[in-house]
Amino acid sequence: MEICFAPQGNVGEFCLEKPQKPDLILFGFQGLGEVHYEREINGDTAYFEEVAKLSKQADCVVVCGCVTNALGHKRKSVIVAEKGRILGVSDMLNVIDDEVGCGAELKVYPTIVGKLGVIVAEDLYFPDVANSLTTCGAEYLICPFLKPNGVENVLCRALAFCYGAPVIFCGVGYSCVADSSGCLAFSSREPSYASVERTPEYHLVGYRRRAFLKRKKQ
Repeated sequence: MEICFAPQGNVGEFCLEKPQKPDLILFGFQGLGEVHYEREINGDTAYFEEVAKLSKQADCVVVCGCVTNALGHKRKSVIVAEKGRILGVSDMLNVIDDEVGCGAELKVYPTIVGKLGVIVAEDLYFPDVANSLTTCGAEYLICPFLKPNGVENVLCRALAFCYGAPVIFCGVGYSCVADSSGCLAFSSREPSYASVERTPEYHLVGYRRRAFLKRKKQ
């Protein structure tokens, strides 16, 4: 899978280089900023439409982070679009602070590039999220983020190794890929391209048990 990382700039300003034909375009949370559902419904803004249009123009999957606002209730969310169609919006499941609320469910998106499990922002800090997504069939774990603090690439490597799925991360000013062997396959602070292949890791685990046999008396 060919990925275009956009850790800088927003969706409306994004311009895909002509020779490149990525399968996935991934933005951090700067891609859309704050999205008000009321304004989207009323037609005052068209942020989700911009994501859908980009996915149609680039003929690929587009994943972008944002803060959604529903009547004053804010959540960290991720929008997923494919070839001009909005596949859905995932909300962050765990609450870190009181600034935003939490969502109610996890989602795995079947797409042309495979089954994408979306980890929303600080859900990366909770291994149960990645475990649940891979258990439900996610082949790649996609994590749009706000501002990384330096520990995220370690977490990406750990989750990729433990759950056997590449973790594809894009925050504001930083992006990386951790493969299923736990290695950091790619990292960059600039808009860039990377190729990711899913190679599931299987391990044969064995153990021995020792027991005591008591012979019967004749």
